[in-house]
Amino acid sequence: MVNTAAACAALAAAVACAPPPPAVARFVALWPVPRARRAHRPNLVGPVLVGGLGGAVLAGVGGALAGALVALVFRHRRAARRAAIDKATAAEQLAAAIARITDELRAGSHPAAALAGTDADGPHARAVLTPAAVAAGLGDGIVPALRRGGAGHPEISADVERIATAWALAERHGIPLADLLGRAHEDIRWRVRFAATVRAQLAGPRATAAVLTTLPVLGIGLGELIGAGPLGVLRGSPLGQGLLVIGVALLAAGSAWSERILGSAVPR
Repeated sequence: MVNTAAACAALAAAVACAPPPPAVARFVALWPVPRARRAHRPNLVGPVLVGGLGGAVLAGVGGALAGALVALVFRHRRAARRAAIDKATAAEQLAAAIARITDELRAGSHPAAALAGTDADGPHARAVLTPAAVAAGLGDGIVPALRRGGAGHPEISADVERIATAWALAERHGIPLADLLGRAHEDIRWRVRFAATVRAQLAGPRATAAVLTTLPVLGIGLGELIGAGPLGVLRGSPLGQGLLVIGVALLAAGSAWSERILGSAVPR
């Protein structure tokens, strides 16, 4: 029974990691999904299936539910951590690009020429500023193009909106564009550095939350060492199965709540 379940788990992992068929890839290329929509649809089927099968091998039906829930929590935490890293990287690249444009404007370059140098910027900043550079080359509106570029990158859409507002003020009231963009660059760079400082200072509370989350698991291990047999109770009766699911659900809720509290301290 254990070998069969392990084989099923391995097969499920292989299916979840397998690349899509060529026909599916061709259709996806014809109708690409926007980046903002892809970011909100992480792949959950594979991790949840593998976690559920692993839990079923260890503790039956209750273990399957608990394993699927644990896999879901870990997948969500990993996606949130990756999104935070992407957001910080995108904001840093955008700040560097705005600093380059500001320096070129102060050196006497035309705004269209300053926007045209996006090849020297990072990939995130290039994706946001390229529509504005194309619009500037065609004589179209730069401010709407900036907002269109920021709409596809929600992680830095607020920063792009700030830059578009500064550009609109310079066009409407004749304020020097370099001064407005310089202030926007300083604000974006300060917020990126402040968020990094806050995340570093929250390393201790995060470690404490992680230790508190693992304490029940350590308690089960200690019970096995002293001969109380908690695993047998959790696997061998309907009551134990229910307690296993409830306990894992409470651990997941506590982990999510602590992460929400710690994440709210980081500036958006």
